[in-house]
Amino acid sequence: MSSFLNVMSIVFEFVTAIIFVYLMIVCLFYLLMFITAYNRLKRERGLHNIEPYRQVKTSSFTPPISIIVPAYNEEAGIIGTVLSLVTGSGRLDYPEYEVIIVNDGSQDGTLQTVIDRFKLVPATNRVIQKRNGIQTKPVRGIYYSEIYPQLLLVDKENGGKSDALNVGINLAKYPYFASIDGDTILEPDSFLKIMKPIVENSEQEILAAGGNVLIANGSTIVRGQMQELKLSRNPLLIMQTIEYMRAFLLGRVGLSRDNLLLIISGAFGVFKTARVIQAGGYKADTVGEDMELVVRLHRLNIENKWGAKIQFVADPVCYTEAPDSFKYLKNQRIRWQRGLFESLWAHRGMIFNPKYKGIGIIAMPYFVFVELLGPLVEFIGYVVMTTGLASGTIYLPDTLPLILLMVIYGSFLSMGAVLLEEWRLGKHQKISELNKLFLYALSEVFWFRPILTVWRFYAVITVITGKKRGWGAMKRRGVST
Repeated sequence: MSSFLNVMSIVFEFVTAIIFVYLMIVCLFYLLMFITAYNRLKRERGLHNIEPYRQVKTSSFTPPISIIVPAYNEEAGIIGTVLSLVTGSGRLDYPEYEVIIVNDGSQDGTLQTVIDRFKLVPATNRVIQKRNGIQTKPVRGIYYSEIYPQLLLVDKENGGKSDALNVGINLAKYPYFASIDGDTILEPDSFLKIMKPIVENSEQEILAAGGNVLIANGSTIVRGQMQELKLSRNPLLIMQTIEYMRAFLLGRVGLSRDNLLLIISGAFGVFKTARVIQAGGYKADTVGEDMELVVRLHRLNIENKWGAKIQFVADPVCYTEAPDSFKYLKNQRIRWQRGLFESLWAHRGMIFNPKYKGIGIIAMPYFVFVELLGPLVEFIGYVVMTTGLASGTIYLPDTLPLILLMVIYGSFLSMGAVLLEEWRLGKHQKISELNKLFLYALSEVFWFRPILTVWRFYAVITVITGKKRGWGAMKRRGVST
């Protein structure tokens, strides 16, 4: 019996050492991205308040935009999203744009709600040209607004978000299109900011640009306009607020510096229409359509020597409704992890391939070993620590370095992201909210991160075993009044 315990002790120590080294490497990588993000944000701090963004509005080089809003069962939030785009004193501050709402066969009142609120009529007496040829599910009807000339509604058979976006691209008439979710609220100057690098980089093509996304739940939003950003009282939403800060500020700012960004959020991103059409549009058989498209654009960019870039712009802020229950959060995170796997698998030939430069040598391996396989390593770590401590084969002092490293990996990086976001934008006016964010960030590794790890681990297992899983719909409650 004692020999068995000795063997188990050696095994536990060996696994613990591997996990420790893995986490140490990941922590150093995140620290490097934190420093990179800080240096960039320090240079850009305050630029969202100064005149150069206004010059984008009057520049003759500022291209018009087609804004595509795919909507499936978005009755609760779609009106607020459209209002933030087309009406009121807070409407989008951008010289020329069109809004294309794509109803993807919703089963609720999304279609009729939009038709009634914005006085939409069938386009029987108006020619609306299908300009592009991406194959999609059949379109059942096209409507235009009698009061907002830039607003168009497309009703189609259900085919998923990718298919809905492709329908919007087919009807888009402008050189750039933006994809935003049906529950998204934009700040009026969001497009002036996200288009600034596109306007200014006249010598280098910009394939896509992503913007910053914050959690809307708990805030005061009236007629599609953010009145006061407030922290929700729901612990799950507080943790997601922190998580979004870390993901967007540390991950995406850091990776985009050297054109290594592989994800542009479906909630808010801008793409060059011609290049996306050239790439074949969004891939319909994946739940990670936003990442897959970005990776594909990177691949084509390198293979065809376009010399273009994909950027993340930290200033443009939009607000999105996040899952407020364990059920819907689980569905979302399993979907995200499956989408990550599908995107990496579809382009697996790029991994460690020097032909694809930094994308193949740095970005793709990072997403494989940190984002995809990280939950497996963490899950094994939790199992090893709990079983080892429970069986007496390892002792608490032996695991303290690993525990401390996991706290640093999760909680302290999150606290740093909160500090960086508040220093940069100052969105949270109450000290009590900042204190709450710091306390929750410190607690992350003890409850929130293990829960996400289990869900993401489960997602990877279902993909490997070939288990089919649906989209995992989220019930919208609406964030705008």
